[in-house]
Amino acid sequence: MPARRAGGRHGKPWRAAGVTLVVLLAISGTALLTAGLNPAPAQPPQPAEAEAAEASPQPGSTPRPPLPSPAPGTSTGQPGTPTGPGMPTGGPPPLAELPRSEPVRIGIPKIKVDAEIMPLGVEADGTVQVPPLKQADRAGWYRLGVSPGEFGNAVVVGHVDSAAIGPAVFFRLGSLKRGDRIEVVRADGELVRFAVDAVKSYPKTSFPAELVYGTADAARLQVVTCGGSFDRKEGSYRNNVIVSATRIP
Repeated sequence: MPARRAGGRHGKPWRAAGVTLVVLLAISGTALLTAGLNPAPAQPPQPAEAEAAEASPQPGSTPRPPLPSPAPGTSTGQPGTPTGPGMPTGGPPPLAELPRSEPVRIGIPKIKVDAEIMPLGVEADGTVQVPPLKQADRAGWYRLGVSPGEFGNAVVVGHVDSAAIGPAVFFRLGSLKRGDRIEVVRADGELVRFAVDAVKSYPKTSFPAELVYGTADAARLQVVTCGGSFDRKEGSYRNNVIVSATRIP
């Protein structure tokens, strides 16, 4: 069933999958996950680092799409070279890869997140499923990619705010710093810990596909929500806040 626009701060659907997902997301400049509060809510905290100034496509212009990347999930068991901002360099060898298992809960002590995770797929119209706005206190795992603990980039997304509940699960995501911890509980009972490498805000016209979906020879986590200022005309935030983290013992 096609995704539909909701009231308030809920932008157009996030496009999927693989290269199509990230290219359409970047070109459209639409929201990944946004929802609305009326009257306007407090601004979510923003990362100290911004990759570039916020930008919206001008009439008749075509923003440069991000670098292409393999379809999410193709990196499992295929060691590669991590690329993009926030990727760790040097240091000890990565921990042994875990078998695939669905994540069921995410905890981020620094911002008091302790939330259930639901698996997300793709709608018939090619848009990524997102947590319902009435359940904006939950996060979503893109199940067509790797699971947390497998080699590659596991992707978890969540709303920043919602007309139904107000500030949502990742409202304070942008306030995280390098070294902060993220914990993911999997269905097999394994607790997987990650340390934040970088927290940045990217214009949706410059979505960092290689960072989020590129191959990696370690277990990594990419947590994504919306950020930047809110474009009332488009009904979406102008940026994506992306937290990049690497698995630790």
